[in-house]
Amino acid sequence: MELECFVMTTYPPEIVPGRPEREWMDSFQSRFPYRCLPLTMANTTGWEILCPTDITIIWNGGIGKNDLTITCDADPNYNLEHLVSSHFTHGVVTFHTGFLFRTPPGYAVQASGAPNQVKDGIAPLTGLVETDWLPFPFTMNWLMTRPGMVTFKKGEPFCFIQVVQHKGQDDIQPVIKSLESDPELKKQFDAWARTRQEFNDSLVRRDPDAVKEAWQKFYFKGEKPDPTGQVVEKVDDHINRRRLKTPKVIRPKKTR
Repeated sequence: MELECFVMTTYPPEIVPGRPEREWMDSFQSRFPYRCLPLTMANTTGWEILCPTDITIIWNGGIGKNDLTITCDADPNYNLEHLVSSHFTHGVVTFHTGFLFRTPPGYAVQASGAPNQVKDGIAPLTGLVETDWLPFPFTMNWLMTRPGMVTFKKGEPFCFIQVVQHKGQDDIQPVIKSLESDPELKKQFDAWARTRQEFNDSLVRRDPDAVKEAWQKFYFKGEKPDPTGQVVEKVDDHINRRRLKTPKVIRPKKTR
């Protein structure tokens, strides 16, 4: 399966696999947030499109195009027209990805900000694009949340793309059930809840073994406890590290 990325500009932005690191996660003692596997998996499940230069965006709170000003910090003469603009007014910042994306039938591209990447004063708008037929590129948009200034640094992602199988979503039926309706699942949950409480109590008592272990790793390791609280099964297809492929460049063949 391929995600085709057709170049639409002379100097397209770089596309890289999603990176797990976040500055706010690094700032925690012992980098605790990285123990939350759902966070790091979300951070790396997709590709980042990187800003090719430092830019500054200032919004005065008005609704017109000219109420938003965008400048290139590194070069005042940098041509921003094909990268970022005030197109939709009302404090919306529009980035051009530089690519026309094409996916296999039934698959779409979801474009958003990088997961768990927080920017003060501006928020990413998420879009789902039917790239299995669309013959033109889409844009990535951000909404200023208040008057002020924000910056995007060179190498910072301004768009995060994920390939999703969107056909058939309407056929999914959510069903609300009691946990008691699945006795085996309830036993596994009760065992997990009991071991969780016992482990937390051990940490409070500063039990040496618990302190050394620091945190339970059932989910990280893909393990399920049995009713006694002992690990009974390891999930074979559990993933705790994403290894997405770096885009490869296919150059046109020279003709004589």
